[in-house]
Parts: sequence; structure tokens; C-alpha cells
Amino acid sequence: MSQGQPEKVDCSYALQRVYLFLDGEIGEVDVAEARQHLADCTPCLREYGIEEEVKRLVRRSCHREQVPEGLRAKVLIRLQQVTIEVRSDG
Repeated sequence: MSQGQPEKVDCSYALQRVYLFLDGEIGEVDVAEARQHLADCTPCLREYGIEEEVKRLVRRSCHREQVPEGLRAKVLIRLQQVTIEVRSDG
């Protein structure tokens, strides 16, 4: 990061990796890069916070139940739709 400006990193790539980061499924180098991007990019940090909260709520609400197959994909699609709606309204 330089002069308070986010570095030129593809945010869509960073956001695709948020779940991997949250689940601890990426290597140390990727974790460091993800943390740096989140520290430098307020919109991605906000998105990360939303994803983290959704994951926490699901974990708390469904910890004893078997998650139906395909639920993650449906949730991701809906989150993308909501994100697009919010961005187009703002």
C-alpha cells in the first residue's frame, strides 16, 4: 500500500478466496497476501466481515445438523445477488 491507496490487486480474486481464508484452507503465503489485501482494501474488508458473520451464524445455528448438499453454492449465489443489488443501489 502506498500513500493510503490500496495496491492494485484484483478484488474479485481476493473475494473468491475469502472462504478459503476463513476456513484456513490456503497456505501461509496466501494467508499473508489475503490479510494484506484486507488491510489495504476497505470494500473487501467489509465483504470479509459479512462472510465471517454468515459463517459464524451458520456454525451456531447448524452445528448439529448435516448441511444439505448444494447449500453452500446457493448461499454464495444469493450473497452475490445481494452484493450486486447493494452496489447498484448505492
